[in-house]
Amino acid sequence: MTKIKTKKSVVARFKKTGTGKLKRTRPGRRHLLAKKSSKRKRKLRSQALVDKGQLKTYSRLMGLI
Repeated sequence: MTKIKTKKSVVARFKKTGTGKLKRTRPGRRHLLAKKSSKRKRKLRSQALVDKGQLKTYSRLMGLI
């Protein structure tokens, strides 16, 4: 059986935590920031965890499984 190639775009977007979960950045912080409140922009700075339903898919694409 051949090795599974890693998807470099997925590796660039996610980081693995110590417990095996994946961290991601929140969308919506690139442009059109004038209409967004300071509170909303501040919340977008923080990282979020990948949903449990998508964790297996992204882990496989990253070559972790």
